[in-house]
Amino acid sequence: MKLSIDIKSSSSPEWIQAVINDFESFLKDHADCERKASGMAQHLIAKYADRTAIIPGLIDLMIEEMEHFRDVYDLMQSKNISLNKNMVPDAYVNALQKLRKSDVDGRFMDTLLLGSVIECRGAERFKMIAYNIEDEEMAKFYKRLWTSEAKHGHIFVKWALNYFDEKTVYDRLDWLMDKESEIIKNLPIKSALH
Repeated sequence: MKLSIDIKSSSSPEWIQAVINDFESFLKDHADCERKASGMAQHLIAKYADRTAIIPGLIDLMIEEMEHFRDVYDLMQSKNISLNKNMVPDAYVNALQKLRKSDVDGRFMDTLLLGSVIECRGAERFKMIAYNIEDEEMAKFYKRLWTSEAKHGHIFVKWALNYFDEKTVYDRLDWLMDKESEIIKNLPIKSALH
């Protein structure tokens, strides 16, 4: 059984060029994304405390995302780059969240599956950075993050399968991946993860 569906459109060469041309802005946004990811895991623990099958994994995810934040922060400090004072809303994530169903179970499933979608896109983009950045230390750093994000894409689907049948999960994930492809193509190109 496959635990995720591959993204349906690749990020553009223009996106990776924008990142390489303004890596400082990318690092600031990346740090924000890691903080938000850790916070999202914590929010899911609070909101779905009765879904005990996923609580241990969410705790691990929260810690791992905070470790990624620490790693990006340390990297930024070594380059005298400060964090964004205010985190900017993520148009990509906001557009995806608008796709969530409104009923309790549907919203829960969509929240998990969108976690998979977002992590899969992050893995794809970290891989692009690893293969396109000239700085060897950065390439190694983003290769490590790429493998971690790919793993995260799988765990969200695995969690959904604890509560919903396989056909329901994969049909919905396929639909969400189609919508994600449209969203990513219509976003403005900027030096940010999304």
